[in-house]
Amino acid sequence: MILRHLLLPEILELLQTGRLNELREFLAKQPAPEITELLTAIADQDRVLLFRVLPRHLADDVFSLLEPPVQNRLLEEMAQEEIRHVLSGLPPDDRTALFEELPARVTQGLLGLLNEQDRKKALTLLSYPSHSVGRLMTDRYVKVRPEWSVAQAMDHLLKTGFDSETMTMIYITDDKGRLTDELRLRKLLLADPSARVADLLDGHFACLQSLQDQEEAVQVFQKYDLYALPVVDADGILLGIVTVDDILDVAEEEATEDFHKLATVRPLQVSLKEATLGLLFRKRIGWLLGLVVVNIFTGMGIKLFELTIAKLAALVALLPLLIGSGGNAGAKAATLVVRAIATGEIDTGDWWRIFLREIGVSLCIGLAMASAAFFLGWMLGSLQVAVIVAISMVAVVVMGSLTGILLPMGLNRLRLDPATASVPLITSVADILGVLIYFSIATAILAF
Repeated sequence: MILRHLLLPEILELLQTGRLNELREFLAKQPAPEITELLTAIADQDRVLLFRVLPRHLADDVFSLLEPPVQNRLLEEMAQEEIRHVLSGLPPDDRTALFEELPARVTQGLLGLLNEQDRKKALTLLSYPSHSVGRLMTDRYVKVRPEWSVAQAMDHLLKTGFDSETMTMIYITDDKGRLTDELRLRKLLLADPSARVADLLDGHFACLQSLQDQEEAVQVFQKYDLYALPVVDADGILLGIVTVDDILDVAEEEATEDFHKLATVRPLQVSLKEATLGLLFRKRIGWLLGLVVVNIFTGMGIKLFELTIAKLAALVALLPLLIGSGGNAGAKAATLVVRAIATGEIDTGDWWRIFLREIGVSLCIGLAMASAAFFLGWMLGSLQVAVIVAISMVAVVVMGSLTGILLPMGLNRLRLDPATASVPLITSVADILGVLIYFSIATAILAF
């Protein structure tokens, strides 16, 4: 943040006055994340000039940290040779992430700029299904054989480990390339040079499947708390590794997606600052129109009980209180359940226990809220109104809470995204059911 807020004017002055050597020397001493924020903050025409000033090794790191839309705009301003250098310097996983965000036509053109080896790697990763672990892999890791001595393994490490994305873990493979174990570098460094690698192994290791969903990979990383995890195919062949920086990106994307779904907002794919009026309109209008149709049923429910309302008009004044309470209870329950499902805390086998517990919790909440509603109904109407409102409050809160629990868990059981059970949808369903419950109870009590 220092470069962006304090030194931006000075940096732009150096750039615009052509004092590029001074600028290069200064930027070479700065960390890549700071320069990334700087590039994001400045205009497109200045961004490409500043990027060209960066030393090659630093430019590669900075480009990999930029968001895909910024990367794309930067590439549009570059010459083919510059693009070739940038793409060749990117790790395979970062290169794949860039290609995923670009139109197919643009990706095809960029693939043509790669050498045969890099192009083969890129096509291999892109051949994996979208949102699979295979899309996140990199081949920049160190592997050794179990029959090697520690000295041989260290010598191999010094020769091949320069480009590795992680040196904390060494992977052990057999003569067919199958992953058999993993070994922490610390353990290797402290071992007797004459000892065999096999003598240091315990046979315990975690790995990911190449076709595994990326969201599942996030849970595996959380469970084992590792910087990197190996990726294997169905036969156990080591294909690559996935590092925690890519998993953090996946976790952020999944959390953002679930958050948007809970609010019935389609993902923007760009920052809110850069979103146009038309884009914001398109992302919101679909669900809002759908909820208008759903809420029509609330009005129809009120119309069914015209005679009840005519007998006791005070019921209408308390209607917003009741249906609002049901919607709020459902929204809170749904948020907790969706989050628990997303983090793997619960699954479909837990639904019955969660359901029974929610009945108890919602009853307690409903009774507490009913006591306040009783006095409010007595003040605005009569003892009869107070009784109707109190009983309805308990029923509506229990109904809303159970709706918030059952809808996302039902979607999960059907292998659909539980976040689709959005807060506005649950609130609308709770409104309809709340109206029916409220006036049904009122009609029954008034009949006595």
